Amino acid sequence: MASSTIRVILPQHLRTLAGVGAEVALNLEGWVTQRSVLDALEAQYPMLRGTIRDQVTQQRRPFLRFFACEEDLSHEPPDARLPDAIASGAEPFLIIGAIAGG
Repeated sequence: MASSTIRVILPQHLRTLAGVGAEVALNLEGWVTQRSVLDALEAQYPMLRGTIRDQVTQQRRPFLRFFACEEDLSHEPPDARLPDAIASGAEPFLIIGAIAGG
């Protein structure tokens, strides 16, 4: 398992909170999973703790979705490996603010 640089795209409200642009780069060791990406994101930007997932249950917050390689991974297990295109940095991991309404 090697080191990877992962690209993460955040929704506007989280960009503002973290004081970053649309995309952030994270360095990860080991397997690239939703959990490892979110752990690294929260370690690098502690102000995001509790905004993407519950701090106690680690469950994804309602109205946030996770996408990789044009697939909705929001309901995938947090320790499932992400696609190689994400692990290589070729494609970004997207955290999207869902829109509700009717």
